[in-house]
Amino acid sequence: MKQLLRFYILYRLPISIVLIGLGILAHIYDEPVEAWICYILAAFSLLLYFMLGTMRLVQEAVAEGDVESAMRYIRMIKFPRLLFKPVRSGYYMLQSNLAMASDDLTSAEKNIRKSLNTKSTIIGDMKGENLLQLGFIQLKKGNHKEARLTLVEAVKAGINDKEALATAYLQLCSLEIQRNQNRIAKDYFRKAKALKPKNEELVKQIKTMDKQIARIPG
Repeated sequence: MKQLLRFYILYRLPISIVLIGLGILAHIYDEPVEAWICYILAAFSLLLYFMLGTMRLVQEAVAEGDVESAMRYIRMIKFPRLLFKPVRSGYYMLQSNLAMASDDLTSAEKNIRKSLNTKSTIIGDMKGENLLQLGFIQLKKGNHKEARLTLVEAVKAGINDKEALATAYLQLCSLEIQRNQNRIAKDYFRKAKALKPKNEELVKQIKTMDKQIARIPG
C-alpha cells in the first residue's frame, strides 16, 4: 500500500493526463458516465499535484535522514507558490533545512524568510519555529546582534517544542554573557534549566554552562 501511494504521489501528473485521455476515449465510444468519472479523477489528481506536490515524500525522507532523496523529491515541486499555504510554509522551511545541511546559508535564510511570509495558522502558528531557525542561520553567518533580536522575537512568538525552546534560551544566555549582561544571561539559563530537556546534547550544554554561570558575577 505504501509503495502504491508513493507511486501515485510521484506520477500524479502523468496519471492525470492518462485519465483525461481515457475520458476522451469514453466519450468517443459513447460512455459519458465513465468519461466523467475519468475527468473527475483527473481533476482531483491535478489538484493534489499542484496543492500538495511531493511534500509527503520529502518529509518521510527527512525523517529517515535520507537527504539525497529529500533533495530529489523537493526538486520535483515545480510550482511552490501554488502549494496549499501550510504545505508551502513547510516546503520553504525544509528548503532552508536542506540548504543549511549543505552550508548554503544565503539560500537557507532566503527560504526561511519565505516560510515566515507564508502566514498560515491552519496547522498551528509556526512563526516561533521559523524565527528560531532564522536566528541560528544569522548566528552561523556571524550576525550576533541580529541573531539575538531574532531569537528574542522567536521566544515571544512562542516555540511549541520544549527542546527547541530550551535551545533558544541557552543560546540567548551565551549571547548575553558575550554582552556582559550577566543578570539577563542567568535568567535565560534558569528558564532553559527549568524546561528539563531530555536531549543528550542539551543536557551536556546545561551541565557545562551551569559551572560557567556559577563563576560570573551578577
